[in-house]
Formats: sequence, C-alpha cells, structure tokens
Amino acid sequence: MTLIIRNMVCDRCKAAVQRVLEQQGFVVKHIELGEVDLERDPSSDELRVLDGALKDAGFELIAGRDSATIERIKAVIVNMVHHGEGPGGRVRLSDRIAAALNKEYSSLSTLFSQVEGITIEHYFLLQRLERVKELIKYDELSLTEIADRTGFSSVAHLSGQFKKLTGMTPSAFKAAGTGRIPLDRVLKH
Repeated sequence: MTLIIRNMVCDRCKAAVQRVLEQQGFVVKHIELGEVDLERDPSSDELRVLDGALKDAGFELIAGRDSATIERIKAVIVNMVHHGEGPGGRVRLSDRIAAALNKEYSSLSTLFSQVEGITIEHYFLLQRLERVKELIKYDELSLTEIADRTGFSSVAHLSGQFKKLTGMTPSAFKAAGTGRIPLDRVLKH
C-alpha cells in the first residue's frame, strides 16, 4: 500500500516519517518525499493511530485522491528545486510533472489551481526563490552562479522576480539577513 504524506520536504523528513512508521509496527518498502510504500495494508484503526502519530511529528496523512495528487505535484517540484533533480536538461516543468504522475498536465494544472489558488508555475517559482534565498544565505556562490543553478536566464531575470515577490533585491535580502520560509509553507505570499 502507498501512503501519501504532507510536509515531507527533505531527507530528515523521510527519516522522521520512517521512524514514526516503524514505531507503529510497519515495515517500509520504499520512501520518497511525500510517499511511502508499506509491506502490508494497515487497518482503518491503524491508519487513525498512524495519522495521529504523524501529526504529532509535523506531518499529515492524505486521504483524498485530489489531495494526494497535489502533494505528489509538490513533491516533484521540491525534488526538482531543492534536491538537485532539475531544471537540468532543460526539461519543461509540465513534461516533468506529467511524466512523474503519468497524467495529462492540463488536468493536473487545473486541479492544482482550483485547490491551491495559484498555478503550478507560480508554486514552482516560489520554491525556486526559496532556493535562491538559501543559496544567498550560504554566501558561497555569485548571483550569476545562483541564477544558473536555479534556472533563471540571467541575474537580471532572477533579481526582477526576486524583487517582484519579496519586495527587495537579492543584495538587500542578503544585507538585511531576512529569513526564509519553511518549504512546507511555501504557497501564497
């Protein structure tokens, strides 16, 4: 059985979810961001207890098909942006998502927009800007290198998008020491 779990945004999240599952007596066959394959199907009582244990750890079990689809879209984007799985090879976002979910992109895009109130592309941009903030904080790369790593065509394009969505330039962000948004809360701002 495959479980869809909200708020899994990093390897530590995967480890935390795995610990919760093992504490509940489940054997994990495979775990990815937002998704866990179990060796056996849990009973409805086990699912209820598991949901509570996951919530205590900051996660949430997703039940509905639409919610699960949206969480899968978000996981693909987080993997692309924050875990080195994109934008490499210049594969279009729509093609990557459609392939990962094995569904038509237009229906995925419509569902995402209806439920989340923003487009997939805007969510992707917000995630990219959080990655930019992270790289600026590390202070190891030039803005040119950051723009290249995050898929912006130029420093000017990066700076324009950054200012449009944060109200400040990347340089002002760095000087202000402003914080980042947790990945599981990136949606509307």
